[in-house]
Amino acid sequence: MDAGYHRLVAFNAHLLSAGDSYRSAGIAVYVMNLLRGLAALDGDLRYQVLLGDRRLSPTDFDLPVRFSRVSTGHPATRILWEQVVLPGLLRRLGADVLHAAAFVGPLLSSCPQVITVHDLSFLRHPEFFRRGNRLYLGTFTGIACRRAAAVIAVSQFTAREVQQLLGVPAARVHTIYHGLDPRFRPLPPAEVATFRQKMQLPDRFVLYLGTLEPRKNLTQLVRAFARLRDPDVHLVLAGGRGWLYEEIFAEVERLDLGARVHFPGFVPAESQALWYNAAEAFTYISHYEGFGFPVAEALACGVPTLAAATTSLPEAGGDGVLWVDPGTDAVTAETAIADSLHRLLTDAPLRAELRQRGLAHAARFTWAETARQTEALYRHVLEAKKGQS
Repeated sequence: MDAGYHRLVAFNAHLLSAGDSYRSAGIAVYVMNLLRGLAALDGDLRYQVLLGDRRLSPTDFDLPVRFSRVSTGHPATRILWEQVVLPGLLRRLGADVLHAAAFVGPLLSSCPQVITVHDLSFLRHPEFFRRGNRLYLGTFTGIACRRAAAVIAVSQFTAREVQQLLGVPAARVHTIYHGLDPRFRPLPPAEVATFRQKMQLPDRFVLYLGTLEPRKNLTQLVRAFARLRDPDVHLVLAGGRGWLYEEIFAEVERLDLGARVHFPGFVPAESQALWYNAAEAFTYISHYEGFGFPVAEALACGVPTLAAATTSLPEAGGDGVLWVDPGTDAVTAETAIADSLHRLLTDAPLRAELRQRGLAHAARFTWAETARQTEALYRHVLEAKKGQS
């Protein structure tokens, strides 16, 4: 048997959750699809997926799994498991490398680690986070990444942030983009019409899809939407409630927009493409993103998109997006967003051009390529380990 078959990659997937909440978005999408992509590769590495939520099934990604004895759904329990239990488990498994898929790995483990950093918003914008989250990530991410054998950054922007803010040498930072699920595509009009009727959606609406949290800049979006003078256009803010979201609802009430701004709540993965396809336009004016999943997903569905020209979003959207600067003074920014939304909704040639450009740009993001590059990085780390032994 080839020696490669003895090399074991342990994958910490404890952030995966089977529940319908914001925990099933963002990083969880990355973890689940990367695992499926790794399972599809015809390589000689072995994998052990470490899980904490027993509602998940090994058939979700067709790799060997190991559940912890206790549920790690609560953040404090998960952190304790990662730092205290995981090092011993890695020794017992004989793991050759650990992939910590979300910022931090066990600090006291001698096992070489690959750590994925999705963004460093907790350092750039600590005001958007609860104190506990901010302290934990702010304290441990830098230590873990500087000790890691390799760091995966999900965009070139995030790679620069890791080098500048965490002090990780450029040689150990590797940009590997997210992929997109093939379900994100233009859908048959009849299927979309049935969905619109089932959900009783407005005839015309602008969609936001993502977690409701301060970093997404939704309060400013609501104020900009209030400047649109077309009463037939609605705004749908879809996604699970994250943290510090109360101001969004308060602003809708203050501006008396309750009849035109809708909150459908968490959107399951299987219906996300239908939401994109049903929208007349998509908007994402987040303050800070490590990659910007929803922008690329909207483009893949052929939806004209308005987004903030900030951080990593130009990488996610390329030339298929109408860009806006939300960083000027509040009134100027809200006017610019409102004017851009109006143009996106009314300029038919622009909409057609953005659709074609967006579809072409989104096609570059595939989970198969994400998995291929990630496995190549595992091999790079393993070869470096072999050379040191």
